[in-house]
Amino acid sequence: MAARGTGVAGPSEDGRGGHSEGVAPTLAELIALRGLAHARGGVRRGASGVRAQAPSMLRGRGMEYAESRGYAIGDDARHIDWRVTARTGKPHTKLFQAERERTTLLVCDTAPALYFGTRVRFKSVQAARAGAVAAWRAVAEGDRIAALRGSRAAPPVPAASGARGALRVLDALAQWYARPVDDDAGLEAALGQARRLLRPGSRLLVLADPASVAAIPDERWPALAAHHQVDVLLLTDPLETEPPSGLFGFAPAAPGGDIARRVDLDLADPAQRRRWQEAFANQVSTTISALAARGVRAIALPCNAPSDAWLAAPGAGRR
Repeated sequence: MAARGTGVAGPSEDGRGGHSEGVAPTLAELIALRGLAHARGGVRRGASGVRAQAPSMLRGRGMEYAESRGYAIGDDARHIDWRVTARTGKPHTKLFQAERERTTLLVCDTAPALYFGTRVRFKSVQAARAGAVAAWRAVAEGDRIAALRGSRAAPPVPAASGARGALRVLDALAQWYARPVDDDAGLEAALGQARRLLRPGSRLLVLADPASVAAIPDERWPALAAHHQVDVLLLTDPLETEPPSGLFGFAPAAPGGDIARRVDLDLADPAQRRRWQEAFANQVSTTISALAARGVRAIALPCNAPSDAWLAAPGAGRR
């Protein structure tokens, strides 16, 4: 849907190494966002100072101390906790945190509403850029990175570690968000596929239009949040959340690229403006509150905001 009198800004530089016209993401643009993974800080480090894997829920023979318990026959004598033993008068042994390679999965909404924008870039481009930041961040933290979208044909990008894994995901993002896809099966289908693929303890980042998230049944989220860290980025445009006052014209795109009959909205009329707010701005705030009540962190990311702005939100990068 194109709006008369609005549009995407021309070529721009974000000041951090990437150029984009804002209509379709490029692989080079997404690769250039790698520096943002380290710029925010907070990357997990092991005791030796090098990048560490995520701690597992299991106790085992890892590198990181977890707790002490009473000594049992067969325990390694080298792991006796002499301080606790001396304090209690009973032998205790140390347990260490087993480490594992965690998976970060990007679930990408490809609803038609995302391929729209009036400031700096389309919401679809912002989704690709935010996903790229997340991918590089996951690699910096030692995670494997994977991606999928709701599709009747396109397979998921399998989880892989390192720059090679990130580049596979970035290439998929550049393709999925270049233009509206023909086989979009919806966000609910994508979340269902994610639940079947993920192991407990994985991280799930959902890139979606607010309307797509609002359409997901409420019971879907607690089931995901119970076993995974789930974050949702709601892609928005300033026109949606801060509509202009006065007569505003829309010209929906017709088949073949022609412009269909124009529709005018009088946003100075209180009733029209209220319906607009209910359809867009109110939906965003309501969705964020509803997800928080179900253990899911949701953040609104406008298309004209820095693509790594969501990392500064409370709880970003938590483990």
